[in-house]
Amino acid sequence: MEDKFIDKTNDISHQLNCKDCGALLLYSPGAQKLACKYCGAQNDILPKENIEVKETDYNDFINNKIQQEEKQIISTVKCNNCGASTTLKPNITSDNCAFCASPLVIQNGTTSTIIKPSYVLPFKVDSNIAHDSFTKWLNGLWFAPNDLKKYASLKEKLKGMYMPYWTYDTKTTTQYQGERGDYYYTTEQRQVTVNGKTETRNEQVRHTRWSYKNGTVFNTFDDVSVLASNSLPDGTTRSLEPWDFNHLAPYNEGFISGFQTECYQVEVKDGFETAKKVMSSTIESSVRLDISGDEQRINNLNTSYDAITFKHILLPIWISAYQYNGKVYRFIINGRTGKLEGERPFSWIKIALTVAAAAAIIGGLFYYFGG
Repeated sequence: MEDKFIDKTNDISHQLNCKDCGALLLYSPGAQKLACKYCGAQNDILPKENIEVKETDYNDFINNKIQQEEKQIISTVKCNNCGASTTLKPNITSDNCAFCASPLVIQNGTTSTIIKPSYVLPFKVDSNIAHDSFTKWLNGLWFAPNDLKKYASLKEKLKGMYMPYWTYDTKTTTQYQGERGDYYYTTEQRQVTVNGKTETRNEQVRHTRWSYKNGTVFNTFDDVSVLASNSLPDGTTRSLEPWDFNHLAPYNEGFISGFQTECYQVEVKDGFETAKKVMSSTIESSVRLDISGDEQRINNLNTSYDAITFKHILLPIWISAYQYNGKVYRFIINGRTGKLEGERPFSWIKIALTVAAAAAIIGGLFYYFGG
């Protein structure tokens, strides 16, 4: 059993060497090959033909194969402030956490064994485009503190990071009990006052007639993505969706070389519980559509999940984290589409001065025209 485990374990340093001269290669976003700058050799990283993305049976994995899944040994450093666990970069003696900007103690790096990712969505947006987006975003902020702009000139603040995700497929069957509300109208007399006189008018008044409903709805879900890390708020990363999963490539160190990777902290079973919450809104919409009527009440839902499959993938983001007045702010970019999401501080002094200036102008106009 021990020999089998070793055969299925790879030691990953997240750097790739040239097949001819052994020099370190760095992945260039959008490239299909890695060209060695020393000997010129072309190193293939993309499959030569379209690949079939394979899913793992969820129940079989949980019950029988969790210990048999292919593993990898990785070297990581854990942030003492936010708990993020990321791969170490070669020959780095000091660094800051990509998620909270706190100093990292590189000497505290450890090795751990995790389930190897099956697929990766390679970077398409390069560092120059990402940095330009970051700069434009910073320069376009209203009421930003003056010293915030200095971050726009620091490229090292923006880091390329592969984030771990679980994606789930499933078919759901939901039995429900609820009520259907249908509108109907009655004519009622109301007393109204018009020009000081009381008049009686007929008005249409809306009512709702409720009736009991029950039934069953079916839904099919494909690639429900769940962030397998606690280092970023789930809502923040969901704002970067959608991801073009049709361009997934088999996991290859070539795509990772030159970038950092966040290790998963959410196990596959816990991730599926999060996926259920993501799917719940779609299921509820299906139930309301089945109840029909003008309004719906849902009193009880009972959902079963069948044909559950999953896969472990890495998705690319550019991220900048900085601390301002003791609070962490983040800026993230979808490494495929360039879609961005940013958090920012406000200068309350600027806001107060703007409000005071506006009040002075309004007061001056009032005085002038009043006089």
